[in-house]
Amino acid sequence: MTTAPSLAPATDTVLKADGVTMRFGGLTAVRGVDLTVGSGEIVGLIGPNGAGKTTFFNCLTGLYVPTEGTVSYRGTRLSRKPHLVTQAGVARTFQNIRLFANMTVLENVLVGRHTRTKEGLWSALLRGPGFKKAERTSEERAMELLEFTGLAHKRDHLARNLPYGEQRKLEIARALASEPGLLLLDEPTAGMNPYETRATQDLVLAIRAQGTAVLVIEHDMRFIFNLCDRVAVLVQGQKLVEGTAEVVQADDRVIAAYLGAPVDDNTTPDDAADPAPTAETPPTTDAPDPGGAPSADTAPDATPPADRPAQGPTGDTP
Repeated sequence: MTTAPSLAPATDTVLKADGVTMRFGGLTAVRGVDLTVGSGEIVGLIGPNGAGKTTFFNCLTGLYVPTEGTVSYRGTRLSRKPHLVTQAGVARTFQNIRLFANMTVLENVLVGRHTRTKEGLWSALLRGPGFKKAERTSEERAMELLEFTGLAHKRDHLARNLPYGEQRKLEIARALASEPGLLLLDEPTAGMNPYETRATQDLVLAIRAQGTAVLVIEHDMRFIFNLCDRVAVLVQGQKLVEGTAEVVQADDRVIAAYLGAPVDDNTTPDDAADPAPTAETPPTTDAPDPGGAPSADTAPDATPPADRPAQGPTGDTP
């Protein structure tokens, strides 16, 4: 397990979410969530299904406008438009892969460079020296990212033809193409086998080593606890607890949220008030079934009592 560093000072805070609340009509999906991510940190966000994790991500990246609260990146409040959030330095992947399926691997990564190029419409139409230089620079950077993620040998393959695990890597490469200071990963190992999960863990650690902070949602607890410096737990839209992996794993509230509250042994369930019949206490019936076979309680005794002579076939006494 990685050793969690001391919390970054305020001046090194990359992301600060302050009282983020998101309501959809009468439903409150996220309620008053505070979260910070320091420079060079990997922070995990976990919680049961429906806890509001992806909704919170959408509030951070401009896909949703929070009903209440603020989101700041390096001390500056983020715009409510996703492309401006990306331009500011925050990139993300999605729970459901959103690649350009009919574009090549290289072209998908080049799309991620759009916020870092200055060439406009006329430059693209005229294809002057400035445009060609910017195009070469973007392609060189895209190839570096494909090398970094292990996809360089598939640069000309269509994205839809990649195996599932490589599609996940391509989405991360495209996000990194915008040169973010903070990368948000929404369930990056969903559907992966153990080998692919370990490769993704190594990739995220390599991203952090290059100076990019990471905030990750994941249901694989082993992945999260081995990877993250801090972990926050969302339950029903609220932050339940935050701390190191050891602190979170030892919290009874987290265990209850995932496994359900323990049953009190001193409490008798309502359906246990009437005990089930046993061999010692056979069930009683109000009346025998007139159309069925006689029960054990109503059937005549096959062995006559000792003081009563047995009857013959005609019912006469022999």
